[in-house]
Amino acid sequence: MFSFKVDEEIVIELFQQHHKEELFGLVDTNREYLRKWLLWVDKRKSAEDFEPIIPIWIRNYADNNGFDAGIRYKGKLVGMIGLHYIDWKNSSTSIGYFLSEDAQGHGIITRSVKALLDYLFGTLKINRVEIQCAGNNHKSLAIPERLGFVKDGIKRDGQWLYDHYEDLVEYSLLAKDWRN
Repeated sequence: MFSFKVDEEIVIELFQQHHKEELFGLVDTNREYLRKWLLWVDKRKSAEDFEPIIPIWIRNYADNNGFDAGIRYKGKLVGMIGLHYIDWKNSSTSIGYFLSEDAQGHGIITRSVKALLDYLFGTLKINRVEIQCAGNNHKSLAIPERLGFVKDGIKRDGQWLYDHYEDLVEYSLLAKDWRN
Protein backbone atom coordinates (compact mmCIF):
# COMPACT_ATOMS: atom_id res chain seq x y z
CA MET A 1 0.00 0.00 0.00
CA PHE A 2 1.20 3.49 -0.89
CA SER A 3 2.17 5.56 2.14
CA PHE A 4 4.15 8.78 1.97
CA LYS A 5 5.57 10.41 5.08
CA VAL A 6 5.34 14.19 4.78
CA ASP A 7 6.91 14.88 8.18
CA GLU A 8 6.69 13.65 11.78
CA GLU A 9 2.98 14.57 12.00
CA ILE A 10 1.59 13.98 8.52
CA VAL A 11 1.30 10.85 6.37
CA ILE A 12 -0.42 10.57 2.98
CA GLU A 13 -1.93 7.11 2.56
CA LEU A 14 -3.69 5.49 -0.40
CA PHE A 15 -7.21 4.40 0.48
CA GLN A 16 -8.13 0.73 0.63
CA GLN A 17 -11.62 -0.75 1.04
CA HIS A 18 -11.17 -1.10 4.79
CA HIS A 19 -10.92 2.72 5.01
CA LYS A 20 -14.42 3.34 3.63
CA GLU A 21 -16.08 3.73 7.06
CA GLU A 22 -13.41 6.11 8.28
CA LEU A 23 -13.55 8.12 5.04
CA PHE A 24 -17.33 8.32 5.18
CA GLY A 25 -17.13 9.47 8.80
CA LEU A 26 -14.77 12.27 7.79
CA VAL A 27 -17.04 13.41 4.97
CA ASP A 28 -20.24 13.04 6.98
CA THR A 29 -18.90 14.95 9.98
CA ASN A 30 -17.79 17.79 7.68
CA ARG A 31 -20.70 17.58 5.22
CA GLU A 32 -22.06 21.11 5.64
CA TYR A 33 -18.58 22.62 5.56
CA LEU A 34 -17.36 20.64 2.51
CA ARG A 35 -20.48 21.03 0.41
CA LYS A 36 -19.77 24.75 0.12
CA TRP A 37 -17.10 23.82 -2.46
CA LEU A 38 -17.42 20.14 -3.38
CA LEU A 39 -20.31 18.88 -5.48
CA TRP A 40 -19.70 15.19 -4.79
CA VAL A 41 -20.31 15.44 -1.02
CA ASP A 42 -24.08 14.97 -1.22
CA LYS A 43 -23.60 11.90 -3.42
CA ARG A 44 -21.82 10.08 -0.58
CA LYS A 45 -24.60 9.03 1.80
CA SER A 46 -22.99 5.92 3.25
CA ALA A 47 -19.65 4.15 3.47
CA GLU A 48 -20.84 1.82 0.72
CA ASP A 49 -20.91 4.76 -1.69
CA PHE A 50 -17.10 4.68 -1.60
CA GLU A 51 -16.90 0.96 -2.52
CA PRO A 52 -16.91 1.44 -6.32
CA ILE A 53 -14.65 4.51 -6.18
CA ILE A 54 -11.77 3.15 -4.09
CA PRO A 55 -10.76 0.50 -6.70
CA ILE A 56 -10.62 3.26 -9.33
CA TRP A 57 -8.28 5.27 -7.09
CA ILE A 58 -6.10 2.18 -6.56
CA ARG A 59 -6.05 1.44 -10.30
CA ASN A 60 -5.06 5.03 -11.12
CA TYR A 61 -2.12 4.72 -8.75
CA ALA A 62 -1.12 1.31 -10.15
CA ASP A 63 -1.29 2.73 -13.70
CA ASN A 64 0.98 5.64 -12.68
CA ASN A 65 -1.88 7.98 -13.40
CA GLY A 66 -2.34 9.90 -10.17
CA PHE A 67 -3.99 8.97 -6.90
CA ASP A 68 -6.54 9.95 -4.29
CA ALA A 69 -5.24 9.49 -0.78
CA GLY A 70 -6.03 10.26 2.82
CA ILE A 71 -4.12 12.77 4.88
CA ARG A 72 -3.41 11.59 8.40
CA TYR A 73 -2.39 14.12 11.02
CA LYS A 74 -1.01 12.52 14.17
CA GLY A 75 -2.64 9.26 13.04
CA LYS A 76 -6.13 10.68 12.47
CA LEU A 77 -7.70 10.92 9.00
CA VAL A 78 -8.28 14.67 8.52
CA GLY A 79 -8.52 15.16 4.76
CA MET A 80 -7.73 14.05 1.25
CA ILE A 81 -5.21 14.99 -1.38
CA GLY A 82 -5.36 13.92 -4.98
CA LEU A 83 -2.99 13.95 -7.85
CA HIS A 84 -5.32 14.06 -10.82
CA TYR A 85 -4.71 12.59 -14.24
CA ILE A 86 -1.06 12.88 -15.28
CA ASP A 87 -0.58 14.14 -18.83
CA TRP A 88 2.78 12.44 -19.49
CA LYS A 89 3.02 13.84 -23.02
CA ASN A 90 2.95 17.40 -21.70
CA SER A 91 4.47 16.53 -18.32
CA SER A 92 1.67 18.14 -16.33
CA THR A 93 -0.88 17.31 -13.67
CA SER A 94 -3.12 18.96 -11.11
CA ILE A 95 -3.59 18.68 -7.37
CA GLY A 96 -6.80 18.76 -5.38
CA TYR A 97 -7.33 18.67 -1.64
CA PHE A 98 -9.71 19.15 1.25
CA LEU A 99 -9.28 19.26 5.00
CA SER A 100 -11.72 18.81 7.85
CA GLU A 101 -12.80 22.04 9.44
CA ASP A 102 -11.40 21.17 12.85
CA ALA A 103 -7.94 20.27 11.49
CA GLN A 104 -7.28 23.65 9.92
CA GLY A 105 -4.67 26.08 11.13
CA HIS A 106 -1.81 23.58 11.46
CA GLY A 107 -0.32 23.93 7.96
CA ILE A 108 -1.40 20.40 7.07
CA ILE A 109 -2.38 21.08 3.46
CA THR A 110 0.53 23.44 2.83
CA ARG A 111 3.03 20.86 4.09
CA SER A 112 1.32 18.04 2.19
CA VAL A 113 1.23 19.94 -1.11
CA LYS A 114 4.85 21.08 -0.66
CA ALA A 115 6.01 17.48 -0.14
CA LEU A 116 3.99 16.35 -3.14
CA LEU A 117 5.54 19.11 -5.27
CA ASP A 118 9.04 17.97 -4.25
CA TYR A 119 8.10 14.47 -5.41
CA LEU A 120 6.45 15.62 -8.65
CA PHE A 121 9.25 17.93 -9.74
CA GLY A 122 12.15 15.95 -8.28
CA THR A 123 11.26 12.29 -8.79
CA LEU A 124 8.62 12.25 -11.54
CA LYS A 125 10.20 15.16 -13.44
CA ILE A 126 6.79 16.77 -14.02
CA ASN A 127 7.08 20.22 -15.60
CA ARG A 128 3.74 21.85 -14.72
CA VAL A 129 1.38 21.46 -11.77
CA GLU A 130 -1.99 23.16 -11.55
CA ILE A 131 -4.35 23.88 -8.67
CA GLN A 132 -7.89 25.08 -9.13
CA CYS A 133 -9.89 26.61 -6.26
CA ALA A 134 -13.34 28.07 -5.81
CA GLY A 135 -13.06 31.85 -5.95
CA ASN A 136 -14.69 32.29 -2.54
CA ASN A 137 -12.68 29.58 -0.76
CA HIS A 138 -10.08 31.90 0.73
CA LYS A 139 -8.34 29.23 2.82
CA SER A 140 -7.88 27.02 -0.22
CA LEU A 141 -6.72 29.94 -2.38
CA ALA A 142 -4.00 30.70 0.17
CA ILE A 143 -2.27 27.35 -0.44
CA PRO A 144 -1.04 27.90 -4.02
CA GLU A 145 -0.32 31.55 -3.28
CA ARG A 146 1.79 30.59 -0.26
CA LEU A 147 3.72 28.03 -2.31
CA GLY A 148 4.62 30.38 -5.17
CA PHE A 149 2.07 29.33 -7.78
CA VAL A 150 1.20 31.88 -10.45
CA LYS A 151 -2.43 32.88 -10.85
CA ASP A 152 -3.23 32.04 -14.48
CA GLY A 153 -6.74 33.44 -14.40
CA ILE A 154 -10.32 33.02 -13.35
CA LYS A 155 -12.69 30.64 -15.03
CA ARG A 156 -15.88 32.64 -14.59
CA ASP A 157 -18.83 30.49 -13.54
CA GLY A 158 -16.52 27.54 -14.00
CA GLN A 159 -18.40 25.17 -11.73
CA TRP A 160 -22.08 24.51 -11.09
CA LEU A 161 -22.48 23.90 -7.36
CA TYR A 162 -25.95 22.68 -6.37
CA ASP A 163 -27.91 25.85 -7.14
CA HIS A 164 -25.40 28.41 -8.39
CA TYR A 165 -22.24 28.88 -10.40
CA GLU A 166 -18.85 29.39 -8.77
CA ASP A 167 -15.82 31.08 -10.26
CA LEU A 168 -12.71 28.91 -10.33
CA VAL A 169 -9.28 30.44 -9.83
CA GLU A 170 -6.57 28.63 -11.76
CA TYR A 171 -2.95 28.52 -10.61
CA SER A 172 0.15 26.86 -12.04
CA LEU A 173 3.70 26.19 -10.95
CA LEU A 174 6.55 25.15 -13.24
CA ALA A 175 9.49 22.94 -12.29
CA LYS A 176 11.95 25.77 -13.06
CA ASP A 177 10.07 28.07 -10.66
CA TRP A 178 10.07 25.43 -7.91
CA ARG A 179 13.82 24.90 -8.19
CA ASN A 180 14.36 28.64 -7.80
